[in-house]
Order: sequence, then structure tokens, then C-alpha cells
Amino acid sequence: MRVGYLIALAGLACGMTLAAKPAGAVVGGRDGGPAAGSTLMVLNARGGVCTGIVLSARAILTAAHCAAGGTDLRIHWKDGGGEPVLIAPTAVALHPEFNANAVAARRRSIDLALIRLGEPLPARFTPAVLVDGAQPRAGAPVMLAGYGVSREGEARSTGVYRSATLAVVEPYGPGRVLLWAADQAGAGKRPGPGACQGDSGGPMTGSDGGIVAVTSWSTGPAGKSCGLLSQGVLVSPQRAWIDGTLSRWAERASWTNGR
Repeated sequence: MRVGYLIALAGLACGMTLAAKPAGAVVGGRDGGPAAGSTLMVLNARGGVCTGIVLSARAILTAAHCAAGGTDLRIHWKDGGGEPVLIAPTAVALHPEFNANAVAARRRSIDLALIRLGEPLPARFTPAVLVDGAQPRAGAPVMLAGYGVSREGEARSTGVYRSATLAVVEPYGPGRVLLWAADQAGAGKRPGPGACQGDSGGPMTGSDGGIVAVTSWSTGPAGKSCGLLSQGVLVSPQRAWIDGTLSRWAERASWTNGR
């Protein structure tokens, strides 16, 4: 299940042949987690909820299915007094290999988007660090976090940043575009913590806290969409597109190798 549209529970796209749906809030997780100061919420006019990752004062990284409506979005956070803040983006760039119908067409899709803001974010937001280098292999721990639901199908449980520790699994061998993760105890075969509606666009971090992937999908047991496998798009293979797009906007991302 794509994990981006929570309230509307709309289907979202990624790029695997496995039946899945958009992901939402972290089910079975805990409040808080890594990169909390580098994330916010991405909302659309249809009531969709996603998570976004701050790359600079004016640039947000998220899942493409969350931003497919263009600038008809709002970036959301709460100010120091707890009051909601909503701002509209000035530009949205979808990855050129994003395919909204990827699942139905059995085609690959790179589910990433960049959002440009017309005004800088408050100083309390810290740009995230993206990982450029060797990707985590089977069994390696990853932390998944987002603003999605804590209970599948319960829209009211969204809006709180939560996280869960998972382990990388390789159902199709080492990923070149995608990363799959599951609860270590269940190994993707029985329900456990993972992404759910609203978590799309959120960070999947490695052991050093750097972001290795952006959450895009989740799967669940029969009748469910969450609790088995969580999927993300690896950021390192898409560095050229990320850096090139940000450069045109006079912005830049931070990467682990410092380049």
C-alpha cells in the first residue's frame, strides 16, 4: 500500500510487482525518532497526508505520489505556540521515471519528488543528511519514521511523528532502486511494526542516522495494508537528479560524503 494518502486512503504508486498500497503512519512504533527536526507534513487538497524531509530552508523531499497534484499542496507544521502553519509551494518536481500507474502496468517507478518553497522554513528545522555510498544489506537495521497513522484505517491517529526499528530484507536480492524492510522478528511473514497511511515521503535511516531511503509503500496480511513489508526508494542512486533539480533552484542537499 502506498503510504502517503491517509485521510482519503487513496492508492499511491511505487515500482514493484508485488501488490501493495500507500503507507501511512508508523504502526507499532513509538513517539519520536531520528530526523524529527528535519521533517514536516505534506498535505493535498483531497485530504491526503504524507511526510516530507527538509533538505534546505526552501526544499523538501517526499514521495512523488504525494506531490502528483503539483503545487496544489500545503506544507504543514506547528509553530512554537502549537498553532498550525500552512504554506503553499512555488514549484514541484517529480522524478522523470515516476509512473503513477506502475503497479497496474507492472513497471518500475522511482517514487520521489522535490518541493520548492517560496519562503524559508523557521530556523528550528535542520536539513537532513542523505547517504551516498554503500547501501544496507539484508539484516541491517533501519529506522522508519513518519507522521502516518498509528492504527491502520484510523485517520485520527495521524499527525504525530513516530518511528520503528526494522531490518533490511532482500526478497528480490540486493536493491538497486528500492529498499525493503520488515520487523526483525516477523521477517515480513507475520504482522509487526512498519509504515502505514501517511508515512510516504518519510525517512528510512541507517545506523548512523543518515537517510538511506524515502518511504513509499507498505504491505500487510490478508485484508490489511500495513504490518508486513515497508518499501522505500534509495536516495544514493538518485543523487544526480536530486542535486541537479536543487541546483536549478539555487538550493543544495547535504550528503554523507560532503560533496
